[in-house]
Formats: sequence, structure tokens, C-alpha cells
Amino acid sequence: MTTTDAPADTPVRTARPRRRTALGDHVARTVGSLQARLLRDPPQPQAISALARLRRVIGHEPGFDYTLEDYLSVPDELLNTRQIDPATDQDHAVHDAVSLYALHQQSRRERMHIDGRGLGRAVAELAHASAGPDGIRRRFAALGTASSYHESIHHLRGLITMLRGHQIPLDYGLLADDLHTLRRPGGRQRVQAIWGREFFRSRPQPTDNSEETPA
Repeated sequence: MTTTDAPADTPVRTARPRRRTALGDHVARTVGSLQARLLRDPPQPQAISALARLRRVIGHEPGFDYTLEDYLSVPDELLNTRQIDPATDQDHAVHDAVSLYALHQQSRRERMHIDGRGLGRAVAELAHASAGPDGIRRRFAALGTASSYHESIHHLRGLITMLRGHQIPLDYGLLADDLHTLRRPGGRQRVQAIWGREFFRSRPQPTDNSEETPA
């Protein structure tokens, strides 16, 4: 795919926000509450401690740190099974979305969770803001072609570190929904297509600078 970088002042066309599921709403409430406590003046010490512990569980199995139950547990009404082992798709989605939020919010005083901003849109804004957009696109393409859930989380971690550096927020409820779908049969192609459409529809719009030649 060949793309052309637009001038910095080119208007950005944004995709219509998606609706979250009940699982996504749960994650959005969890992250939103933590974020509010972190952005107080001064920040709440317990929230700062929780953020640090959440970062340490990225890449681990759900339940790795049982002291984080308030942030990583899944309500019974959102589970379709009472199984304990292995972890459910919902367990993984909540665990990974909330812990990745902790990475995103680290050392930032701006809101890194915001409603309605899907991953594709956030990455499009990142590519527009970055001095090296081709590297952003390559990393996003690597996420799109990841062959396993574990590999997807690895590439997501790198992208979210970049989003943090450019102060670009993300809807972590939507991300949780995407991660849940990603783990379902046939879900990978669906999520990859959603991310791609969000990215394409949020690209800067080319400006028509053509002028008519005077007669």
C-alpha cells in the first residue's frame, strides 16, 4: 500500500465511533475511575501504586497478581462459564486492556483513555503526528498480520508506547471488545478489518490546491 503524507495542517477525517459491548463498558468504567483518581491534584497514592502493579502484569496470564482484583476481575454476568482454568476470553480481554492502559497512562497527566477513539483512528493520528510515519505503518501492519493473540499483544504494547509519547488517547473499552473478538473463532479477520477501516477513514484528507488558469 502506497500512501502520501499530507501537510501538518491538513484536516483529518475521522471514522464514526463504534458502540461498546457490556464488556467494553465495564472496562471503560474501570479505567475511567482509575484515571480520575490518577489525575487528581495531587494524584491518589493508591491509584499510582495500582498503575505500577498493572504495568508489571502485561503479558502474564489473568490472575497472575490476585491483589489487582478490583481492576482485572470480570463480573459474573459477563462470563458465559464458571470455568477457572483455562482463563476465559473475557478474562484475557479485561486483563490485557486494563494493563495496557496502565502502560499508556504512565507519567502522563493527560487522559489516555477517552471514549470513542478506536485503535485504527489513534494509529492514524499517530502516523500523522510522527516524524517517521512509515515506521508507524509498518508496526501497524505487523499487528494486522500477527498470527497469534500473544503476538498481537506484543505489537500492541509497542504501538501504545508510541501513542503515549505523542499524547494520543485510546478508548480502552473498545480495545477490550476488540481483544475479546480477537480470541474468538473467526474473530481475527473481523478485528483486523475494523482496525484497517478506522485507519483508512481517519487519514488526513488531501487538499485540492488546483486553481483555474485565467483566460
